[in-house]
Amino acid sequence: MHPHVPGLLVLTPQYTATGALLAQVAEDRGMAVEQLPPHRTVPERLRGVRPVHLYGGPLFAAAVAPQLGVSLLEPSPHWLTGLPYRFTGRTVRELPLSSARELRHPFFAKPPVDKTFAADVYPSGTRLPADLPGATPVQVSEIVDFAAEFRLFVLDGDIRTGSRYATYGRLDPAPIASCPEGEDVLDFARDLLASCGHTLPRACVLDVGRITASSGGGEGRWAVVEAKMAWFSHLYASDAERALDVVLEATVPVLPPSAALVDPAGPVGPVNPVG
Repeated sequence: MHPHVPGLLVLTPQYTATGALLAQVAEDRGMAVEQLPPHRTVPERLRGVRPVHLYGGPLFAAAVAPQLGVSLLEPSPHWLTGLPYRFTGRTVRELPLSSARELRHPFFAKPPVDKTFAADVYPSGTRLPADLPGATPVQVSEIVDFAAEFRLFVLDGDIRTGSRYATYGRLDPAPIASCPEGEDVLDFARDLLASCGHTLPRACVLDVGRITASSGGGEGRWAVVEAKMAWFSHLYASDAERALDVVLEATVPVLPPSAALVDPAGPVGPVNPVG
């Protein structure tokens, strides 16, 4: 970040609790915060502001990032299928939809890229959408249940903050430090990052969980749920100050380095409310 410019955080038009928390922390740092209008058009007074960062959903990011001259870091949609079994705890593979339709046993399926169909448990391949091309990629995995699931904000291989977000599939946020499995979560995640961290963007979010005994392998087996983009991940009970560091680093400028820096404290004017 430029030493004389605290920066600008641009938020989605829709209010979110995480957006509001991040905005408060950003303002406390002296950053400007701007919540864009619903039409997602970036005002001229914001174009060219440096440094600038985004927090919002994929449709918002796709519309706004090019206008601001930035790109956003996100894990490869194929990342999970490339992990060793000791980190996934289940078989995960990518198939064309035509092959997945031939499966005759229950499985979990999701589209690895676009949300062309619902991520869900399917009793067999015959229940997958019939109106999509056979070449459509599908991520297929064994069905497992998670006793507890945790979200970790990662920057340059370091776990900056984290939170439990679910127990047995029910929303149950709690700071990771207060959870009895906290150290086990961190040990597993550090092992994963030491082995496979180079396959992730430098700023991202990891969801990991403890698989139930009924899923096989014994209670206490840890596994990756998925990797996500930091710029569109709920905090739950994570530390907002430390999570913001990860969110900010997930925005990368694509304009030439010689582009003029504009102090957002000048042209931005009054900060729009975030709720």
